[in-house]
Amino acid sequence: MADAHRTRSPNRLIHETSPYLLQHAYNPVEWYPWGEEALRLAAETEKPILLSIGYSACHWCHVMERESFENDEIAKLMNHSYVCIKVDREERPDLDEIYMQATLAMNQGHGGWPMTVFLTPDQHPIFAGTYFPPTDKWGRPGFGTVLKHIAEGWEHDRATIVGGAARFTTKLQTAMRVTAPATVRQQDIDAAFTQFSADFDPIYGGFGQAPKFPPATGLSFLLRHYQRTRTEHALHMVCHTLDAMAAGGLYDHVGGGFSRYSTDERWCVPHFEKMLYDNALLATTYLEAFQVTRNPQYKHVACEILDYIIRDMTDPQGGYYSATDADSEGVEGKFFVWTPEQIREIVPSEQDAIRFCAYYDITEDGNWEHRSIPRTPRSLAHVAGQLHCSPDELQQTLTRVKPLVYHARMKRVPPALDDKIITAWNGMMISAMAEAARVLGQASYWESACRAAEFLLGTLSRPDGGLYRTARNGKAHINAYLEDYACLMEALINLYEAGGEERYLGEAVRLGDRLLTDFRDDVHGGFFTTAVDHEALIVRGREGADGATPSGNAIAAMAMARLSFHTDREDYRDAAMQAIHTYGQHISRVPRGFAKTLMAADFLLNGPVELAFIGSPREPGCDRLHREVARHFLPHRIIAHLEPHTPESCHPLLKDKRAVDGHATLYVCRHRTCHPPITNPDDVAQALTNIPERGPSC
Repeated sequence: MADAHRTRSPNRLIHETSPYLLQHAYNPVEWYPWGEEALRLAAETEKPILLSIGYSACHWCHVMERESFENDEIAKLMNHSYVCIKVDREERPDLDEIYMQATLAMNQGHGGWPMTVFLTPDQHPIFAGTYFPPTDKWGRPGFGTVLKHIAEGWEHDRATIVGGAARFTTKLQTAMRVTAPATVRQQDIDAAFTQFSADFDPIYGGFGQAPKFPPATGLSFLLRHYQRTRTEHALHMVCHTLDAMAAGGLYDHVGGGFSRYSTDERWCVPHFEKMLYDNALLATTYLEAFQVTRNPQYKHVACEILDYIIRDMTDPQGGYYSATDADSEGVEGKFFVWTPEQIREIVPSEQDAIRFCAYYDITEDGNWEHRSIPRTPRSLAHVAGQLHCSPDELQQTLTRVKPLVYHARMKRVPPALDDKIITAWNGMMISAMAEAARVLGQASYWESACRAAEFLLGTLSRPDGGLYRTARNGKAHINAYLEDYACLMEALINLYEAGGEERYLGEAVRLGDRLLTDFRDDVHGGFFTTAVDHEALIVRGREGADGATPSGNAIAAMAMARLSFHTDREDYRDAAMQAIHTYGQHISRVPRGFAKTLMAADFLLNGPVELAFIGSPREPGCDRLHREVARHFLPHRIIAHLEPHTPESCHPLLKDKRAVDGHATLYVCRHRTCHPPITNPDDVAQALTNIPERGPSC
């Protein structure tokens, strides 16, 4: 927000807690938040609604604000003819989901943010688009032209517009209904692999053409396919993509973490905003790839992501912030790019500066707009050969210089931080931290995961036992959505399996019961996006296909499936299977779009390996058993723990399990059959590979 804007009187957004909404508090537009006041005003004044949906880290949202929402003439048009509502899509995924479907339908499948939707006072879409320039250009109508055209139509031909909007809403409601359920079979999972193979970029990795988004969920699916089939091409697609993303400018080589997407096919030039959910999902995928391949680079990337989150994206109370912007000082990427001269000013040794620039592709000409985005297109050994030094010498230089560059970068004006804490995204990051703690034995990740979980279970829990969606500065608001419950459930299961207290599993069960009561579709199966007591909108939304994150329905299906084996509850298993079957017909047509759902189906088809640890984690013998299990990639597993001399556990897997001769003991079970108890870590691998086959369908 520019200082000059502060001389204006703030609009109603000044009372909001969302950083994105606060950015618009001093616009000359008379913005309202979505709510009863704005909707009532539209009905009373019979004005159409101008709904603008964006988010804090959205570059083109900032551009449209500067060009149009800060333009006094355009603001005058908006205020005169419309009730203007500004929405943070990250706070209101329900509104974003409904009106994005409208935008896509009205624009031949094109959508994005900022999303600009004109509505009747009863919320029916009249017209929708994304970014509009302030004046007519590039063959597109300017925002001023659009505002005048719709206002004139509303004034002179309102009945036609209202009728058309009502008919469009009926079509939208029909399109968003689910089809008849269908069984998901093994061939559907195999078909998804075939689709990924067809879309794979064999040169640069990833899938499809630019822009390229990091396909974390798809890669996790392919790792599971490789685990089951040993199809080398599945592993090749994963590794080639992970290698290319980590070598490109998409990855922040100085500070850790990934940007939202690459504007080019080579992963070189990112759109520089960083999202919590991307980094949670990618940290998990790199960690899984490390388990499968033992490639230390994958472990290194996963750790740098998580270290970045702990260092730069964690609230003092333990929750994780949402995002950082692409822009700083009004310039996209300015915080992240370098010239050789800037590196020389930082690094005392000229030789060190030359080596650093050579490895990270920082050149006089630059690789983007006469500046250089750090990336590593050449291997350490290759660059060392060119510089006539050994790879070890080059690595020592990089290790010595990188902290200097990082600290110098921290003196720059940083991108804006969206410091709201979103329950679903925090759940994803807790899962990543907990799994990293389990696999790598890293205490800092365990501590971070526990602190974040306690924050969510405290600050983001409602008095009635439900959850809130988001919090900022300790103030929580907006009732949670399906993905919030589902992601936190998975996080709590992962925390328990990583060695946490049984109360975490109990909290997951409590949330699971709430999810069934509030979100389940008892008629068609699966889950709605919103709870049963949510405000009435033109559609009660639901989604099956994955987007930037896995769908809430898919995450809920996986969480319910896992809980069903932890608790031996058939109602959870039935709910998980129905959530999968609900989208069975969609999956048969586009299986690749349902990677997380297929992972849940795979889990139920396979049945989990059941691991019961009896012994104190502090004992060397128990620690060795844990570390041996952690070496193995076990996507279909449940883990339970029992410490001697603690109260009896209610976990069904622990029933009648005892330590053998006082030694830490591991029981490996499946389909209610257990191998002989294991006390020697050397026997773990054999037990984990001797597993019965799956069933034919879910």
